[in-house]
Amino acid sequence: MNSVYFTEEHQLFRATLRDFLQKEVVPHIEKWEQTGTIERFIWKKFGDMGFFGLTYPEAYGGMNLDLFYTVIFLEELQKIKSAGFAAAMWAHSYLAMTHLNAEGDERIKQNYLAPSISGDKIGALCITEPFGGSDVAGMRTTAVKKGDKYVINGSKTFITNGVYADYYVVAAKTQPELGNKGISIFLVDTTTEGITATKLDKLGWRASDTAEISFDNVQIPSNNLMGEEGKGFAYIMQHFALERLVMAVNAHARAEYAIDYTVEYMSQREAFGSTINKFQALRHTMVEHATEVEHCKIFNYAAVNRLIKGEYVVKEATMAKLKSTKVADETIYSCLQMLGGYGYMEEYPLARLLRDSRLGPIGGGTSEILKEILSKMIIDNQSYKPAVK
Repeated sequence: MNSVYFTEEHQLFRATLRDFLQKEVVPHIEKWEQTGTIERFIWKKFGDMGFFGLTYPEAYGGMNLDLFYTVIFLEELQKIKSAGFAAAMWAHSYLAMTHLNAEGDERIKQNYLAPSISGDKIGALCITEPFGGSDVAGMRTTAVKKGDKYVINGSKTFITNGVYADYYVVAAKTQPELGNKGISIFLVDTTTEGITATKLDKLGWRASDTAEISFDNVQIPSNNLMGEEGKGFAYIMQHFALERLVMAVNAHARAEYAIDYTVEYMSQREAFGSTINKFQALRHTMVEHATEVEHCKIFNYAAVNRLIKGEYVVKEATMAKLKSTKVADETIYSCLQMLGGYGYMEEYPLARLLRDSRLGPIGGGTSEILKEILSKMIIDNQSYKPAVK
């Protein structure tokens, strides 16, 4: 399978990234998990290595590589015992920056996308709201045009990098009476007066900074509108396929890491005169999980490949996230059980993996919402087309 999607250059990149993570990131993970703060220097190191610019245009410092480099980036980040750190990196690169690249004008790309690629600026995507959750169209944040400015009022929550960020990509209603057709996207510098970011205390993803953000009469220049007014919902929907594939790849990668770690542990742990990897019940349980994870991985790779070819993979991406996050949770739960009491100890990776993995079926659209989207496609024969050409 690797030879189908990954070239020798891909594999060299994986080796380089893995070595970088072990040398530059892993020694700091425990501190960042304890403090809940990822130190600024690592963003710059990622930028210097080109890791934030893998798929972005060379004109802004990117490398214009194919999406399987992103797959490798995501997979390796899941294997260093901190999904929170991983989330901070990929939310910057594949949530906030995706909108800068797709909807930002030349000024925004020069002033925000280029320094985001270099690691000099950190971005956050602000869509979810306290009362809306996965209901994007139900957002209440407004942006009212007054002269040459927009005035933003409202709040966002569960925003990754919400405190670290130098800028926000904010969805707000410019014409609330139009529902989802009245949503627009804005670039907001976090130093703007009227912004308050409050860090949230989470079950998992402890290293990442997740915030609730309030906007109190925040004034931004009218040219900070990204794309066309009223097209925000379409822009958001357009990028959901990539976001869901990102989370699907994350899921199969962390499940794979859990299996690899557990199989190694089972080969060393002895009970009743034998290593526990000789007990049929345990062996067969691990085989079942490994089979499901492999199925997810093959499906996810195929969906990524279709996205690269320009196909609209909203159905496949939704299925990928729905299934992969469920499988990851179930796999990691079983892997923790294989370690017995040690699985419950913080010095072993499975306890953190279990907490971190639980975000998978929630973030980026809950599994319940995804099932309803798929129900409309499969049962009601509803078809979706690209919202923006």
